[in-house]
Amino acid sequence: MKPNLLIVDDEQVIREVLTERLTVAGYHCDAASNSTEALRRLTDGDRYSLVLSDIDMPGLNGMALLKEIKAKYPEIDVVMVTGVVEVDTAVQSIRMGASDYITKPFHLDEVVITVERTLEKRRLIKENREYQVSLERMVEERTQEVVRKSAEVERLYQELKTAFERIHTTYNTTLEALMEALDTRDTETQGHSRRVSEFTLAVARRMGVTEPELTQMKWGALLHDVGKIGIPDAILRKPGPLTPEEWVEMRKHPELGRRILAGIKFLEGAVPIVYCHQERFDGTGYPRGLSGDQIPLGARIFAAVDTLDAMTMNRPYRKAMEYQRAREEVMKFGGTQFDPRVVEAFLQIPEQEWETIRRSIKADLAARGMAHRY
Repeated sequence: MKPNLLIVDDEQVIREVLTERLTVAGYHCDAASNSTEALRRLTDGDRYSLVLSDIDMPGLNGMALLKEIKAKYPEIDVVMVTGVVEVDTAVQSIRMGASDYITKPFHLDEVVITVERTLEKRRLIKENREYQVSLERMVEERTQEVVRKSAEVERLYQELKTAFERIHTTYNTTLEALMEALDTRDTETQGHSRRVSEFTLAVARRMGVTEPELTQMKWGALLHDVGKIGIPDAILRKPGPLTPEEWVEMRKHPELGRRILAGIKFLEGAVPIVYCHQERFDGTGYPRGLSGDQIPLGARIFAAVDTLDAMTMNRPYRKAMEYQRAREEVMKFGGTQFDPRVVEAFLQIPEQEWETIRRSIKADLAARGMAHRY
């Protein structure tokens, strides 16, 4: 059964013509000669899906009727009927909530099409609303199901988080142990790799580096000399200057380090520092003679902090340099050995912060019984 319509017009002939044509189209139609009568029908509980109303009527006009209907019965569609000279008013009625408008003189078939189009639109809106309610109900049911399982999900999450933290800790512990062994073999000064890795992080943070790059830089700095595993002890531990031939062998350690780490997935981001930590900003370093931004940022940062650590720690052949002097040396070689932007970030870090890092690492080594010639 098609919906009920209410036709409102002060001209009887128009009411009759519209009622007859829409009845032929299958609609049940009632008529009202003015807005007051139309509102009474609506107030009495008559159920209409659509009101077809003239705009220009004596007393309460069509615009006022539209306003009342939209305020009290927002589910009822209203189609306005207007003369050609009142098109602007009809457009205004659309803004007030009318579904459409028809201009006089009208073609009856066009009236039927407008009514059908308006009701079809309402049907689609209703179906969409029902679908939305159904969807919301389904979401609520699924949400309740998720809530029921939330404890299990949280437990699994915590287990995975703990496992990840253990893996991460294991990585750090294993790498630190390896590098402590290399530090002892090379320089007899433990803590070097730990210090430069923490120094690298301090400068990287000043330069805006964030995770996961920070961790990869830390591991790269920690493993920077891993390639020295392949350098003979006769060269690595030689107390005096190296011969040109021995330097050829020593300079192979970045490439050896790159090969050692190749294929280790979690250390892919560490390789650039291992491979490029002996490059110089002006292109005079090795193994490839890279310059400027060709050198990975982590390697450029490492170059500065490695120099600081080397100059401010005791060696068998010399005493440690004062921090201020070491700082001046880093400044002096900005633009040649070091990236000026790295030097700028380096200089922002107060001496106390470097010392705090040193003391923390020294305390950790002492707690593990590993402090030696520190």
